Amino acid sequence: MFDDLSWVHGFGTLVHAIPLALFAILSFVALFDRRLSEQSIGALKMASNLSGLLATIFVCIHLVVSGEEHVEILIGDWAVIPHYDFQVKLTFDVLSIAFVLLTFVLCGVIGWFATRYLHRERGFNRFFVLFALFQAGMVIASLGDNIAVLFIGWEMVGLSGAFLVAFFQERPAPPRQGLHIWIVYRVADAALLGAAFAMHHHSGTADFNHLFGDAPWPNENSNATPTQALIVGFLLLIAAAGKSALIPFSGWLPRAMEGPTPSSAIFYGALSVHLGAYLLLRASPLLEASPLLAGIVVTLGLLTALYAYLAGSVQTDIKSALAYASLVQVGLIVAEIGFGWRYIPLAHMVGHACLRTVQFLRAPTLLHDYHTLSNAIGDHLHPPGGPLGRLMPARLQLWLYRFGMERGYLDAFLSAWVVMPFILAFRYFDKLEHCWMRFLKSERTSPDLNAIKEPK
Repeated sequence: MFDDLSWVHGFGTLVHAIPLALFAILSFVALFDRRLSEQSIGALKMASNLSGLLATIFVCIHLVVSGEEHVEILIGDWAVIPHYDFQVKLTFDVLSIAFVLLTFVLCGVIGWFATRYLHRERGFNRFFVLFALFQAGMVIASLGDNIAVLFIGWEMVGLSGAFLVAFFQERPAPPRQGLHIWIVYRVADAALLGAAFAMHHHSGTADFNHLFGDAPWPNENSNATPTQALIVGFLLLIAAAGKSALIPFSGWLPRAMEGPTPSSAIFYGALSVHLGAYLLLRASPLLEASPLLAGIVVTLGLLTALYAYLAGSVQTDIKSALAYASLVQVGLIVAEIGFGWRYIPLAHMVGHACLRTVQFLRAPTLLHDYHTLSNAIGDHLHPPGGPLGRLMPARLQLWLYRFGMERGYLDAFLSAWVVMPFILAFRYFDKLEHCWMRFLKSERTSPDLNAIKEPK
């Protein structure tokens, strides 16, 4: 049975088809205003996760028994024209299977938690529609064998994440923060599209194996020149930085805590925040082909970890503190990828995702226990200061404290040097458009109605 590839392809197709089917069912039910009960939604969610997990395990067992290092599944050709082809193709290897298994396990745990956390919430059905969209996007992005399929899943994850941050739309802050995150994601998506165009220009296709090598991960050997690897890899690094909140895009991470605790856990503690690191792991052959790019990745990862440590040390709410703690580990994972390690960052990613999920889900009851203990002792619990604080001069401590409270001034930097130039440019173009329209309006003459009247 394990030697029959038709069975393997069938189960491999189910891995991504099951989350899409769950999203379609919940969406159509909501579209026709036929609300399902909370118990029915929870049962559908659990059945979907269990089925997808079992299908993934079957493919994994096939790889172990058969000795194959990867399996490719071609869904179909969507576009085949000169100098361009777009195939919907999935790949199952060590990297993608690990990330898909992590997705199904953690989405199952957080889905079970959310059915109780959001009990009797008005947007219960809306939450699980977006949650199903996110899970489908994560599975597609993980299994994508080319950058076009990965981009589809990438967009699904970004769209669902922005909507879930704005979940409590009755308050003004969540929609505003969701819009801010969506704008940052647009920058990352533009960089990913630029990498796709560069890959097409180099090899005529978006398949990873044409640029990263035909060998399965992590034994790939890129056939790109150092210049090509630097260009494509730098664009992928910008995309990963936007999705994983690396410097200079780290300012959106605490804003994402406006969403419900289950979405914060799955997005910015477990899966979505690691998607940029996953992209860099997938593109690891480019780092080997360009030592300069590898050095940039290491530097960016270490700077992000240091920044997140300083900013997280002065946070006053537990969700923001956990978010920055996650960013510290993500920065270290990115640095490990830049050093050329493969299995170490993958194991680090899996372990960190599981730990942060537990911590985020524990956060609401942890606050209750904290207040209970404070009331019992009659005073607030004061965390002990670190050893570095006692060795630093007072002025340096004050500066670092202010740096952390202002979150590294990244929001001010992006507003002044990235957002504002675009706003001024678009205002100038709008002014030119109005001037041009006034000019055309003044040049246009009205027709002589008397000249076209019919004779009596």
